[in-house]
Amino acid sequence: MLTPSQRTAILELHSKNLGSRAIARALQVSRAAVKTVIRSGSAQPSPIEKERKAEAHRPEILELYDDCKGNLVRVREKLEDRGIRIAYPTLTSFCREAGISRKTLLPTGQYHFEPGQEIQHDTSPHQAMIGGKKCKIQTAAAVLSHSRMRFVQCYPRFRRFECKIFLTEAIRFFGGVAKVMMIDNTHVVVLHGSGATMVPVPEMEAFSQRLGFQFRAHAIGNVNRSARVERGFWHFETNFLAGRTFSDWNDLNQQARAWCETQNATHRRHLQARPIDLFAHEKTHLRALPIFIPEPHRIHQRMVSVEGYVTLETHSYSVPVDWISRQVQVRETAQQVEIRLRASRPAVIHQRVIDPRYGKTTLPEHQIPRGQGRKRRGPCRDETILQKIAPELGPYIDQLKSKSKKQIVLALRQLRRMTQDYPREPLRAAIERAERYGLYDLDRLERLVLDLITGEYFQLDAQGDKND
Repeated sequence: MLTPSQRTAILELHSKNLGSRAIARALQVSRAAVKTVIRSGSAQPSPIEKERKAEAHRPEILELYDDCKGNLVRVREKLEDRGIRIAYPTLTSFCREAGISRKTLLPTGQYHFEPGQEIQHDTSPHQAMIGGKKCKIQTAAAVLSHSRMRFVQCYPRFRRFECKIFLTEAIRFFGGVAKVMMIDNTHVVVLHGSGATMVPVPEMEAFSQRLGFQFRAHAIGNVNRSARVERGFWHFETNFLAGRTFSDWNDLNQQARAWCETQNATHRRHLQARPIDLFAHEKTHLRALPIFIPEPHRIHQRMVSVEGYVTLETHSYSVPVDWISRQVQVRETAQQVEIRLRASRPAVIHQRVIDPRYGKTTLPEHQIPRGQGRKRRGPCRDETILQKIAPELGPYIDQLKSKSKKQIVLALRQLRRMTQDYPREPLRAAIERAERYGLYDLDRLERLVLDLITGEYFQLDAQGDKND
């Protein structure tokens, strides 16, 4: 295809009475092309009018495009059902050029941030191999908008407690805090409203005031406003998580911190610098951290179970056995669980299980040595009474405790009732017979007692019955 400059040169040489052969030789083009340009007399080629097969079926395509929710594969299948055969590349080309399947793109614009002006914070779900299992993780990231210094950590869930832990570690990692913390209208921070009208939860607002920054949210759907942190999630997933395995959550977060330090020291072509070099200047504009940064924590009230454990988020932590059935205070931090009975006694400290799964953590000093477990209880109340009122039944009671099919407490209670309801001699005779035959069913024993005492204690006067 001839360029417009070549066509102009052909027309100029033709106006100087040069022949087509000479023009073709001078421009190194074919004589046919030269003759075509001379016949057209224009430096611009004539537009080629192509007859599009899909144009005749435009109404059907528009109708089916809406019904199929933009799926052109289904549109083509439904067109074939109606007897209209259009090749798939022809259909996609027609829809693209006609503006049917292409949304109008708006310019994203650019954002300029001064040093120390803003930190962007957001979270994103990912999957990682932890302890040989594929686990769902919540990746939290914070990026300084000016220098692009980033900090990333991962958690099994992301609530206000984890948010305060992460932001505390992030500002310690940066060594300072920016004026604004830009968020994505997350319910973890937002009480109500969105964008410029967002009102944070009082708990999170007090947390931000303590550290010296202010929470702000961008408009809903304006993801470009938080592009500094959003762009990094794809890099984290395809660069850090790809091909890595982790022994536990602490190992995952330690490797993530080391990866952040490596990436911050890597040259960025679009910045023409390393983020750590830009951060050296931005750090002078960050607000200084408070002299003391309190460690994020939560306070719980728990009752010690009969097994000697305190349960926190489905995981059980051991305590001394003399705390059983007593109320304790549990202080949970990022790394530890501190259990305290009262201020005068030392607290029990456990390593916090980050991802609890109905397990137990037992300290060595809380394990009861073998043979020193719970002592057997003494004789029950009914057995004590039987030993006092009928000591001669002792051998039968010993056999009854090992051979009765009833619960021993219920069996002893029934035997005590029988000693109080029936005469002692028939009862003793029935028990001697039961011992001889190995009978320890108290219901049958009671019927045997009734048989022995029927003739002696329940005789009726036959003459008196007739008179009545």
